Amino acid sequence: MRALVIGASGGIGAAISGALRDGGDKVVELSRSADGFDVGNPESVARCMAAVEGPFDLIFVAIGILAPLWGAPEKSLSAIKADQMARVFAVNTIGPALVLRHAADLLPKDNRGVVAVLSARVGSIGDNQIGGWYSYRASKAALNQIVHGAAIELGRSHKQSICVALHPGTVETAFTAKYADRHKTVPPAQAAGNLLSVIANLTPDQSGGFYDYAGQEVAW
Repeated sequence: MRALVIGASGGIGAAISGALRDGGDKVVELSRSADGFDVGNPESVARCMAAVEGPFDLIFVAIGILAPLWGAPEKSLSAIKADQMARVFAVNTIGPALVLRHAADLLPKDNRGVVAVLSARVGSIGDNQIGGWYSYRASKAALNQIVHGAAIELGRSHKQSICVALHPGTVETAFTAKYADRHKTVPPAQAAGNLLSVIANLTPDQSGGFYDYAGQEVAW
């Protein structure tokens, strides 16, 4: 298999790349640290995506933030700040959307090809029981809608394509260190193994769905 991992320097992205390579797959990586891939800059996304050559059997998008470096997830409506919300949407929603613009050119036309985008269960509207975390929740809910729409469009030209949003669970990374609290966490390598197992078992009729690390469908 040939894979493209976007956000390969992050905890989950690096673990996905490592697991694929350990399995004998060929991996092309894009990251801010190695390639100057700035998901918040449309020109940077266009330049980096144009530099890679498909087709890829798997495109794994592992980019996202809980909050900007200068902020934190909101616990109340009064904590919402426009600049912080805009930054979260720029990375979590607009960035992956800009990546998905290139998916049709990078997937195999007549064979199975998977686009897996990291989302989060807190982006589920149906599962939201406690509120808070407005920017992060909303950005992931919007991302899920983009993934669902992309799956429909890709399915017209790439009949065997699969485009899904995936919830990895709470993973032990710098991304979650300050916010995991009492949530059960898993090491990145375990999370990567779980997600790759789910990806391996997906079928085209599941394209456009939202699944967790055990392959269970998550409510919108």
